[in-house]
Amino acid sequence: MLKRQTRESYNDRLDRVLDYVYAHLEEDVSFDRLAEVACLSPYHWSRIYSAMRGETIAATIRRLRLQRAADRLANTDLDLAAVAVRAGYSSADTFGRAFRDAFGMSPAAYRESGSHAAFKAAHAAGDAGGFPVTVENFPERRCAGMDHIGSYMQIDQAMGRLFAELAARQAIPAEPAMIGLFFDDPDLGSEDQLRSRACLPVGNSVAIDPPLVETLLRGGAYAKLSYTGPYADMRGAYRWLLGVWLPASGHEPDDAPIFEAYLNDPREVPQNALRTDIHLPLKAIA
Repeated sequence: MLKRQTRESYNDRLDRVLDYVYAHLEEDVSFDRLAEVACLSPYHWSRIYSAMRGETIAATIRRLRLQRAADRLANTDLDLAAVAVRAGYSSADTFGRAFRDAFGMSPAAYRESGSHAAFKAAHAAGDAGGFPVTVENFPERRCAGMDHIGSYMQIDQAMGRLFAELAARQAIPAEPAMIGLFFDDPDLGSEDQLRSRACLPVGNSVAIDPPLVETLLRGGAYAKLSYTGPYADMRGAYRWLLGVWLPASGHEPDDAPIFEAYLNDPREVPQNALRTDIHLPLKAIA
């Protein structure tokens, strides 16, 4: 029991660090300040973070800043210099090199021809066959969940909390499946009020109690769009799926949230190699 409590304490402190990083991502983040947030020695806290979270705190901050920059390049008209500054880079060249390392192309090329551009073109042309969509049936699945309020781009914050909580309970399955449930339209209302939930299917023997939320992932038919690319580009994929494919498909959406299944880890692969299956629930055809 003492070992479990100690591990939970460490996870809680590292979660506070991530909360602070998200809240101050566009500011100068002091590692000494992060040590204070973690209530850990400045000599050791960063090594503890790396050992428990699988990447250095510097890598986490860089990844999150570049992810936010990609979102701005794909979904806003903010000029490149402003995107670079808000990502924490004083030099456009330095930003360009870092962005190319993470996304495989320059910021300008990404804005012009990233994966979002293909979905925008297919949407504009009304091309319902532009991307492969399959209709598949899934069984109902019992999941442990962790709620998130705020930008959908930050659901990995809840995913980290979910994994930490299940690890403390020694309840992570041998082959964990990372799933995100999304309850609101990101084009309506305030981004900081969007509701989502990080989920992980678990067996019936796993107790699910606060802060975890028991979630039954609806069984039945889904339209599955297999997407490869940065999470920042997925808004275009959704617009094409819902605005072009669905009306041409002969299907009706069911009264249940869309979910995403994450097939690899952004800490381990380049952003342009991330694989995500987007699942749109469908009504049974009579």
